[in-house]
Parts: sequence; structure tokens; C-alpha cells
Amino acid sequence: MALASLALAMLAFVGSHFALSHAYRRTLIGHFGEAGFTGVYSIVAAATLFWVFVSWRMADNSMPVWIAPGWWWVVASALMLVASILLAGSLVRNPAFPHPSAQKQAARPATGVFAITRHPMNMAFALWALVHLSLWWSPRNLIVAAGILILAIGGSIGQDSKKRAVQGKSWSQWEARTSLVPFAALIRGRAKWKDTAPGWIALAGGLVFWLLVTAFHATTVSPLAWIYQNS
Repeated sequence: MALASLALAMLAFVGSHFALSHAYRRTLIGHFGEAGFTGVYSIVAAATLFWVFVSWRMADNSMPVWIAPGWWWVVASALMLVASILLAGSLVRNPAFPHPSAQKQAARPATGVFAITRHPMNMAFALWALVHLSLWWSPRNLIVAAGILILAIGGSIGQDSKKRAVQGKSWSQWEARTSLVPFAALIRGRAKWKDTAPGWIALAGGLVFWLLVTAFHATTVSPLAWIYQNS
């Protein structure tokens, strides 16, 4: 019952994001206005996320069909630090955010985390999902991680389409200088490797966030516990 509730909650969380961000966005903005739509979006997101959290807590996490070897947990922790840096860096000068200077931000060269991917926040969540899928195959972990991965990838594709319609040429040019897939623009020469330095805000913010999340995990699953036990 708890797993069924979790699956439904995750479906509602992911599905409502896609519906409100794309399928019904214009209709709802026309009905409620921009501020009203933001309120509706926030309420739905918070409610469905709370449902996911409650169901996740109730679902059994024992007897996974796969547990990664101990050494991989340290690698996974390093990957989560990368994800944390991408997440922190996405909060600064992000042309995908709805603010008046968004088009101006899209006209600048791609630097920092945006030279790696134009969707650093979504790619941070995608990396989080992939790391968790690689560590622990319990039903509840598979449901949540798979849902987040679908939302991150699908949301990035949908956001490109939406921003192209809203910003027009400026976003198309931003797409031409960047890539959705991490490092693809760098490999193809559309962005410069020297411009990938994340900057102190992304590095410091990502490190603090990573430390907090790592400390929050139970000692039985934290990579720090494995390092201590094997030192």
C-alpha cells in the first residue's frame, strides 16, 4: 500500500510539473494572472512533494535487490559534490529564470556551470537520480530516483521549447553556444574549456550544501561512515 501511494505521489509530482509548466501554463496564466499562477504552481508542487515525502517515509526500504560495493559510495559522494556545485551555480545569472534581465543573460558567453550545460539545475537533479540509482535498488528508491530523472530530462527539453517561444532569437542563440548534455558544447567547440571554472559562489555554495546533505544521511549510508570504517 505504501509503495502504491509513493508511486501515485511521484506520478502526481512529476505529472503536475509537466502539466503546469507546459500543457496548461498559458491557460492558467490567462485565468489567474502571473502572480496567481505562481501561487497555484507553488501550492501544487508543495502538496505533491509532501505526499512523496510521507509515502517515502512509510515505504519499506529493506531487502534491496542491489547494493553498490563500498568503494563506489565514495565515488558517488564525489559525484554528488559535482551535482551540488552545478545546483549552486545555477542560482546565479541563470537566463532560464523568469526575471527581466533573462534575455540579457542569454546574450552573454557561456561561462561557469553554464559552459558545462545550459540546464545546470536540472542536470544536478539528473545526476542525483543516477547516483542514487547506482547505489541502492530498493523499490522506494527506484520509484523516486526514476521520477526525478524523468522530470529533470523532460523538464530541460520542455524548458528549451518554452524559452524559445518566449525569448525567441536570444534563447536560440544561447542554445547554439551551450548544450543540454553536460560537456557536449565543450567537446564540439561551441564553448571554451577555460570558461568552465565555476566561480567561488558555486564552489562554496555547493560545498556547504554537500556537507549538509552528507551529514544529514544516516551513518549507515553516508560515504563518510565508509571512509571512517576503512581507514
